[in-house]
Amino acid sequence: MVEESSQLNRSTWARGIQLWRARLWKYVEVTKPTTVMLLVFTCVGAMVAAGGVGGLSLGGWALALVAITAGCAGANTLTCYIDRDIDALMDRTKARPLPGKRIHPPEKALAWGLFLAILSVLLSLWLHPLAALWMLVGLFDNVVIYSLLAKRRSCTNILLGSISGGMPALFGWAVVQGNVTWTAVLISLLVITWTPNHIWNLAIRYREDYARANVPMLPVVVNLKRAVRLIAMSVVLMVAESLGLGVVGGFGPPYFGVAILGGAVSLIGHLYLYLRPTERNAWLMFKLSSLYLALVFAGIIIDPLLYG
Repeated sequence: MVEESSQLNRSTWARGIQLWRARLWKYVEVTKPTTVMLLVFTCVGAMVAAGGVGGLSLGGWALALVAITAGCAGANTLTCYIDRDIDALMDRTKARPLPGKRIHPPEKALAWGLFLAILSVLLSLWLHPLAALWMLVGLFDNVVIYSLLAKRRSCTNILLGSISGGMPALFGWAVVQGNVTWTAVLISLLVITWTPNHIWNLAIRYREDYARANVPMLPVVVNLKRAVRLIAMSVVLMVAESLGLGVVGGFGPPYFGVAILGGAVSLIGHLYLYLRPTERNAWLMFKLSSLYLALVFAGIIIDPLLYG
């Protein structure tokens, strides 16, 4: 009897832990953690390139990483709150916490997103006023310009919304150096140029989803061949920017090796997409583009660590 009671208690504790884990995880899930991690990685790249490894205290690093993580997570949560109605119409997004009613009422997500956004701005102000400015620009562009104003109205939506993707890099640079240089601008611009081809490839794969939700993403409102042509043009510009960044930033062989190899693979992949414009190939390029950005920023981080 004692052993059965002990097993029952352990089982109750296990169920309780699983329940609390599920309750907490939905508030992590609504922040789109994979997207947050990639954007935080771009911030780290800019901080290292700015000399942050030796020029910033451990406390400064910790505060900056908490701020940028909270900012990206807060922006994503707020956009999920705004988009909850169209997310419910799309197969790709209907299982998210808000349309799936795992967070209910939706105002709980709104409060969570506002808390994260305000926290990020306050921490940024503590770090440097210029860092706070870039944080505010990123939040405003993502939440107001993109989600509230442009996403449902214009096929230029992601061009306007891509500006927010470059703000973590400017934020990271400002935390370390407190200024803006051409190197910082080009690091940010690389992410801004990367964003449209990344999202447009996704929109080709889920074109019917976006059409059902009446979201005028570029591949929904133009024919597939034209969309792929514009994607390929943006990829050419992106690769050129990555090489220009290497020159302006004074990077060495590790960076150029990664940038050239990654750029060549991306160009070849998108040439193949141009010749064979299918949803499957666009999905492959969507996946490849995340890897490309991660590798280029790994080069940005590794290069100064090896060459100073």
